[in-house]
Amino acid sequence: MKKMVEIVVPQLAESLVSATIDKWLKQPGDYVEKYEPICDLLTDKVTAELPATYSGTIKKILVGNGETVPVGTAIALLETSDTLSANDQPIVMEDQMENEAGTQQEASKEQAGELSLKNRYSPAVQQLALEHGIQLSRLTGTGLGGRITRKDVLNYVASGAHEQAKQAPQASEVKEEPVRSTGIHLSDQPPLPKIEVEPFATTGQGESYIDVTPIRSAIARNMQQSATTIPHGWTMIEVDVTNIVLLRNKLKDEFRKREGVNLTYLAFLLKAVVNAIKDYPIMNSSWTDEKIIVKRDINISLAVGTEDSVMTPVIKNADQKNVAGLAREIDELARKTREGKLKLHDMQGGTFTVNNTGSFGSILSYPIINYPQAAIVTFESIVKRPVVINDMIAVRYMANLCLSLDHRILDGVICGRFLQRVKDNLESYNTESTLY
Repeated sequence: MKKMVEIVVPQLAESLVSATIDKWLKQPGDYVEKYEPICDLLTDKVTAELPATYSGTIKKILVGNGETVPVGTAIALLETSDTLSANDQPIVMEDQMENEAGTQQEASKEQAGELSLKNRYSPAVQQLALEHGIQLSRLTGTGLGGRITRKDVLNYVASGAHEQAKQAPQASEVKEEPVRSTGIHLSDQPPLPKIEVEPFATTGQGESYIDVTPIRSAIARNMQQSATTIPHGWTMIEVDVTNIVLLRNKLKDEFRKREGVNLTYLAFLLKAVVNAIKDYPIMNSSWTDEKIIVKRDINISLAVGTEDSVMTPVIKNADQKNVAGLAREIDELARKTREGKLKLHDMQGGTFTVNNTGSFGSILSYPIINYPQAAIVTFESIVKRPVVINDMIAVRYMANLCLSLDHRILDGVICGRFLQRVKDNLESYNTESTLY
């Protein structure tokens, strides 16, 4: 016997209250196996695939692409022959009974004075309709409950159904400027933010509008919390990495053949940092109103950026890995970030953050701490500089390490010693050092 069940937005994380349907992977009429992904969910932390809870046929999609709904909201109907769990109750399958139930529900809502979602317009939708002289009653909404979205208005204008559609710029007319494609953090074809240009009614000049994604909103919220809550301090130290450059040049080709990944300078830095944290565990801590919590595990948050966001996937138990193991972790996390395949567990548990700002040419930076951690260090660009060694001038490969610290927990003395230990660890490498 076939039954109809609802597919709902799950509680992917404790702090998650809503999610956005990024893209439907299945359409009505498609058969899916249990646990087969049916859509991509975009949360304020990461993009995740939503699997089917049962095997069956997708009968109806209730929430369109780009719509944000609370956790627990039904987003699709699935017809299945599987045995339902105790938490899932079948819903009426027959179209007639479904329509009758819907009619009764709408009538009861109207009697209670509730407004239908179809007639509830966001300020952005109303502004667009006003600019283009559109009567919203003529449009068919694709949002939750038939609600008209901003995308519906733009599609209506672009379709030529309105005489002012000619004045509306098409997405294809926005010229994409060349972007950087070098550096460890940047993908070969990094995604660009969607830009919509809307002309002024009087001058014809335009402004660019970029929709704030859940990830960008989370970044803004976390950075504001860090900057306003944590009293930041900052310090820097210069490091001679000549021996690391020579060692990497000696081993990188063989390492690539053996491991299938690149041997980056960042792997050497992470090893130096985690060894220094072992000597100064207070660096691996966070602040509460009553206590300073010193973390036992050393989990390095690695700042990985694209053209429109920065993610901080975590290398768990980084102190238990050698340089080769760290290089493999860096490559995997960078790849998953570029491909949008990071999972929630990839982003959780970080205790100290490292950012390779030198990958895009920076020589000095003042990073914002990854709340609620106590510190963040940046590895700046490696450049050749003249330095004095034994009263003689020599050309060496030099790099800056910049550290931002939570001044509630850390002071200049302990951070100076910590950076000096990182410096000593980096400069202790030689051409005979091993990666395993």
